[in-house]
Amino acid sequence: MYIVKMPALVQRLFPGFTWRMPVKEKILYLTFDDGPIPEVTPWVLDTLRAAGAKATFFCVGENVQRYPAIFQRILAEGHSVGNHTHQHLNGWKNEDAHYLNNVAACARLVPGRLFRPPYGRLRSSQAKAIRNQHQIVMWDVLSGDFDRNISPEKCLDNILRHCRPGSIVVLHDSIKAAPNMRHALTGLLQHFGEKGWSFEPIMM
Repeated sequence: MYIVKMPALVQRLFPGFTWRMPVKEKILYLTFDDGPIPEVTPWVLDTLRAAGAKATFFCVGENVQRYPAIFQRILAEGHSVGNHTHQHLNGWKNEDAHYLNNVAACARLVPGRLFRPPYGRLRSSQAKAIRNQHQIVMWDVLSGDFDRNISPEKCLDNILRHCRPGSIVVLHDSIKAAPNMRHALTGLLQHFGEKGWSFEPIMM
């Protein structure tokens, strides 16, 4: 079970997290979780470059270790990057010390202040510690590309129906999400691009 459009009430309950960017212009902030991997991330980068779009990649430390050339390409092409833990840990299922050590391991590989918890799940004690070093970035629109029970068309519709200026949109550069994500990314870039929207990286 997941919520496509994050309710305003939830966003107000956690004001220390970033849910969307404070802009009024027609700008979207596309984010990609769980990479980099060779099967998917280069295609995402090629597609973004063809559209003149920038994005933010929340990277798993182990994948950065395995595929450093892809990670360097993300940086070289002007995208921003964020910490997504070293081993894609669920904060609810891990004790604080282990979770925070995992975040620190990823931070040694992924520069900058941005952090997104895998599954959007972390304890308040973990969040408090992480915020000493990072800005926790959540989302406004969850595409659902990881859900194999929805069609690629539904995934795209989730995005088109709910985006507004400043929306942070979650997609995944993972094998599981690839069929839905490829359709959604191509469609949203065309749809919003034709309407004069731009796509920017999150910078903090």
